Amino acid sequence: MISRRRFTQAVAAGMASAGLAACSAQTAAAPPPAPAGHLSFGPLKQVKTGLLNQGYAEAGPADGPVVILLHGWPYDIHSYVDVAPRLAQDGYRVIVPYLRGYGTTTFLSGATMRNGQQSAVASDIIALMDALKIQKAVLGGFDWGSRTAAVLAALWPERVKAQVLVSGYLITNVEAQKQPLPPAAELGWWYQYYFATDRGVLGYTRNRDEFNKLIWKTVSPRWAFDDATYQRTAQSFANPDHVAIVVHNYRWRLGLAAGEAQYDKLEQKLFTGPILPQPTITLSSDFDGAAADGKAYRGKFSGKYDHRVLTGIGHNVPQEAPAEFARAVRDADRL
Repeated sequence: MISRRRFTQAVAAGMASAGLAACSAQTAAAPPPAPAGHLSFGPLKQVKTGLLNQGYAEAGPADGPVVILLHGWPYDIHSYVDVAPRLAQDGYRVIVPYLRGYGTTTFLSGATMRNGQQSAVASDIIALMDALKIQKAVLGGFDWGSRTAAVLAALWPERVKAQVLVSGYLITNVEAQKQPLPPAAELGWWYQYYFATDRGVLGYTRNRDEFNKLIWKTVSPRWAFDDATYQRTAQSFANPDHVAIVVHNYRWRLGLAAGEAQYDKLEQKLFTGPILPQPTITLSSDFDGAAADGKAYRGKFSGKYDHRVLTGIGHNVPQEAPAEFARAVRDADRL
């Protein structure tokens, strides 16, 4: 996997420089700024999926090959508002779910642990596929979504036809995460350590709008989004379980919070750093700094593979470069 050490060193070093420059002979020309594009998905759908009443957007023909697009933090389904129509025009049935703790996705029971660990989040997507009678899909994701897609490919390989992963292989090994990094690298994880404190939980609860806008600006310094674009996504952070899921996710990754026993066997498999056999395209951007060439995680993919670097693009790749992301999904499906 791309180690936390290498990844955060690259991010911190890049953020400290005047520009987050990607370094690779394979670097693609910077995509043109995205047009105003679509403002919404239209009416959303809801379906009961195991532990959740899950909200999702859908586009394209009901009988088309399925693409599932997974968002990260602090983002939501609108990261794909200009990707989904492009894929729908190509005949794909596109599903864009709210992850647990976001938007209209809610828990069916108040007694269920608000668990943000990687295998729990991935299990929600398998439950969604089962509820919608989707046997296999092409997956695309960034941030939490990239990790979730890779976890699905590792644990349920028969359900994943191909995948597009921003920042490469992000499956978490909790023991490895416990190792300290050089101070400059730790700087990039300030919010993770903030969430480890009671003060951080209170601060995120009170100030999540301002907090998440700061993250957007920090990790996508060249993205000139307007307030309406941000507020469209910020509504999803009003979910009653949002703070609990976000805090647990980051505390669990650092070994500061326990997961649930029902996921122990899945996590043990993930901690071995399994090789992913599906056709894969990895995308990197300025956010990845010196790790943008993808060399750190190339060995984690044994199937047909391509790596692409997008210069001038920050962390929210599908919203900042929707045409490039949609092209990667189409190309991964054809590898």
